[in-house]
Amino acid sequence: MSELVRFGVSLEEGLLRRFDDLIHRRKYTNRSEALRDMIRQELLKQDWEEGGEVAGAITYIYDHHTRELLSRIIDIQHDSQDVIISTQHIHLDHHNCLEIVAVRGRVKKVLQLSDSLRAIKGVRHCALSMTGTAEETLR
Repeated sequence: MSELVRFGVSLEEGLLRRFDDLIHRRKYTNRSEALRDMIRQELLKQDWEEGGEVAGAITYIYDHHTRELLSRIIDIQHDSQDVIISTQHIHLDHHNCLEIVAVRGRVKKVLQLSDSLRAIKGVRHCALSMTGTAEETLR
């Protein structure tokens, strides 16, 4: 584990009060944990802007009765084998299916895959959740 370094931070009273409220709502045990998470998040954003590597999940719901839909989904997934780790298919009801696609790769490729799936006629909803993979950012 890396060595902890203490440092001081000066904030306006109102800003500190709002930060403490946020800490309480998100169930942090102390300000240090909240600050570490905020710093990590900003570093991840920087990595993503610079084309860094991410891991995450693309979830989408679609009507499997839509003509040619499954064929288009499979074609897109085959074209993205370099970022797809795994897929899970769930039957929600007679018409609707949920797919969860686990991904890992460069942010640009992951975004392209998510956008391609979202744009298919018959896909009713699509969401991408990403996080970083860089060890130095996640510590």
